[in-house]
Order: sequence, then structure tokens, then C-alpha cells
Amino acid sequence: MKILKTVTVLAMLFMAFGTFAQTEEDQRIIDDAQRAKKQLMKKDKGLENFFNNASGYVIFPNVGEGGFILGGASGNGVVYENGRKVGMADLKKVDVGLQAGGQALTEVIFFETEEALAEFKAGEYTISGDLSAVVVESGASENINYNDGVVVFAMPKAGLMADASVGGQRFVFKPFK
Repeated sequence: MKILKTVTVLAMLFMAFGTFAQTEEDQRIIDDAQRAKKQLMKKDKGLENFFNNASGYVIFPNVGEGGFILGGASGNGVVYENGRKVGMADLKKVDVGLQAGGQALTEVIFFETEEALAEFKAGEYTISGDLSAVVVESGASENINYNDGVVVFAMPKAGLMADASVGGQRFVFKPFK
């Protein structure tokens, strides 16, 4: 009986630490996303209109991308609906083509309508290779329009990558409980 109690207590401790670690990691990503939002709007003031008027958006504050012929990218982000945090998202990208190097960037995806956001939140979501990200720089957002209810902006942070590849991004949404 004593062994059963000890095992139960240890299992509860492992679950508690596992939950705490996940929450701590999520909070770090949330904090990074808030800082990234400020940097994005500072670099291009027109992005404020997207943040204020979109039905929702996802900020991936730290995306790592690299490749040589075969490439990939990965990052975690925060999903907002009507300006309120509603969950986390995971980004994965695999592509093939003429590419070399590596870079770190911030990516934000805006959803024009409730339907576009609902499609993203429904589960696994994919952005095809024909929808390219607009590089964030002063005035870049002024003449940008949504494509099928979605627009993507990317702000390079560090590194250098030459890329003429074909691929797409896949996302997984995890709602807050």
C-alpha cells in the first residue's frame, strides 16, 4: 500500500512539473509575440490597421529557417481572435529547390474574415507555396491586400538565405483550455 501511495505522489509531481513547464514555455512565446508585435508596427506603421481590423492573427516571434537544396522552417506562435489570445500554433515548413543558408525571422498571418480564422482553428491548416510573405519594411503594408482572406508578413531578424524553392507551410492550432 505504501508503494502505491509513493508511486501516486511521484506521478502527480511529474504531471505538475510537466504542466508547469508547458505553461512557462507558452508564456515565453506569448511575451516574445507581444514584443514582436511592437517591433512589426514600429518597422511598418501600416501594420496597425491589419492588427486592428483583422478577425484574427497569429504571431510567430521566432521562426528558424534553413536549407541547402532541401530546406525547412519551424516556429511556435500565439493565435489572437479579435485582439484576444485564444491559443497557440505550431509552424512547420519543408521545401525543395535552389536555396542555401539560414535565417531567423518573425512571421505574422492575418485573417480577414471569421471564416478564414475558423478554417485555421479547425485543425491542420496549410498555406501553399503560391502565397508568399510580404517582407516588413516601412510602407510595405500600404498596398497589400488579402488573398483568399489571408495575408502573411515576415520580418527577418538575423542570418542570410537565398531562396527560390517550392513548398508550403503547415500549421497546427492548440486552443487554450
